[in-house]
Amino acid sequence: MAPPLHLKNTAKHMAKSEKQPIGLTPEQASELLHNDPRAILVDIRATMEYLFVGHPVGAVHIPWIDEPDWVINPHFVTEVRKLILGGVVCDADEGFAPVLLICRSGKRSVEAGKTLLEAGFGNVHHVLEGFEGDLDDHHHRSSLGGWRFHKLPWEQC
Repeated sequence: MAPPLHLKNTAKHMAKSEKQPIGLTPEQASELLHNDPRAILVDIRATMEYLFVGHPVGAVHIPWIDEPDWVINPHFVTEVRKLILGGVVCDADEGFAPVLLICRSGKRSVEAGKTLLEAGFGNVHHVLEGFEGDLDDHHHRSSLGGWRFHKLPWEQC
């Protein structure tokens, strides 16, 4: 006997909400980008963070939340789809092109990654420590972890 419709919908919603992007250390992310020419690194931080704090070399900037209103970018999924050519970067042998997301410390990228997975993306990763890592005891970033801390290539405008 099939479960009632409301339970089916609840189970389907729970399964969707359980999808998580694959967490990678900064070093693992860099290695994946180096080894898979299809891989795309998307910096999802606010424009000011991207420009003035710096960003990984080769990262494409698509903000998840940005000034002046600090709301979730309603075009985020569409912009990432455009970046990967509307899903053309997918084939039966290799699957979806890897999409790697990076933010400041690895928190916003999880939420953005969940959104991409729910929109049908199949190979979504996020950089666990982000670009700057967590705060240390003196409230400084880039001293405990992150892309910069691990001396991976980055640039600043």
